[in-house]
Amino acid sequence: MSIRPVNQTILYILLGIAALIILFPLLFTMSSAFMSSAESATYPPRLLPSGLHWDNFLQVVDTVPVIRFITNSFVVSGSIMLGQLITASMAAYAFAFLRFPGKALIFSLFLSTMMIPWEVTMIPNYLTVRSWHWLDSYQGLIVPFLASAFGTFLLRQYFLQLPKELLEAAKIDGCGHLRIFAQLVLPLSGPSLATLAVYSFLTNWSNYLWPLLITNKESMRTVQIGIGMLQFEEVTAWNVVMAGIVMMLLPSLLLLIVGLKPLVRGITAGALKG
Repeated sequence: MSIRPVNQTILYILLGIAALIILFPLLFTMSSAFMSSAESATYPPRLLPSGLHWDNFLQVVDTVPVIRFITNSFVVSGSIMLGQLITASMAAYAFAFLRFPGKALIFSLFLSTMMIPWEVTMIPNYLTVRSWHWLDSYQGLIVPFLASAFGTFLLRQYFLQLPKELLEAAKIDGCGHLRIFAQLVLPLSGPSLATLAVYSFLTNWSNYLWPLLITNKESMRTVQIGIGMLQFEEVTAWNVVMAGIVMMLLPSLLLLIVGLKPLVRGITAGALKG
C-alpha cells in the first residue's frame, strides 16, 4: 500500500472530525428541538430525543408571533439586499470605468469606512433615525444599510476583469455608460452579484443589535429578537427555544445551501485582480 492513499485517508478522517465539531452545535440544536421538556432539562444533556415531539413547533407559534418575525426579517433583509445590489453596482461601475478627479483618493476613503466598527456609528445613526421619526418602522431598519463599501469593492474587482475589448466595441457602436452598465456589465457579472446578494441577505438576517435598539413594538421585531422572547425568568423550556431557533434558522440555511457555490466562486474571482 502506497503512502499517498494513507495520507489522504488520514486527511479525510481529520476533516470529517473537524466538520463534526463545527456542525455539533447545529446538530444538537436540531436534536433538542424534538425532545420533550423533561429530556431537554436532564443533566448530563441527552444527545438524541426518545421521539419526535412536533408539538414543540406548535408551541413556538402559540407563544410568539414567529411568522410575523420571519416576515419582518424577510422584508428587511430582502430590501437591504436589493438596495446594496443597486448602490454597490453603480458605485463599482463608476470606480472601475469612469474617469473623474480624485477617483483613487475617493475610493481609498470609501474603503476606509470598512475599518470603522459598527458600534462607532450606531449612536449617530440612532439619533438620526429618531429625529426622522423612523423608530418602529421598516425604513429605520433598512435605510442605514443600503450602501456597502464591501459590496462596492467586491463588484469593482469583478468589473475590472471584464474584457476591455468588449466595452470598447460597445462604445464604438454608440452605447453610453447607462446602456453598457445595464445591458453588458450587469449580465456578465452574475456570480459577483449573486455573491453580494447571498452575503448581504445572510448578514442582515442575523442582525440583532440594531433591530433591538430601534424597535419597541412586537409587530416590528425580527427573528433574532423573537428568539430571546422564548426565554422567561421563571422557567425556560429549552426544547421550545431550540424549536424556535430551528424555525428561524431554516430560511437562512436554505439560502446558504443554494447560494454557497456562487458565494465562494464570486469571492475567489473578485480576488484575482486588483
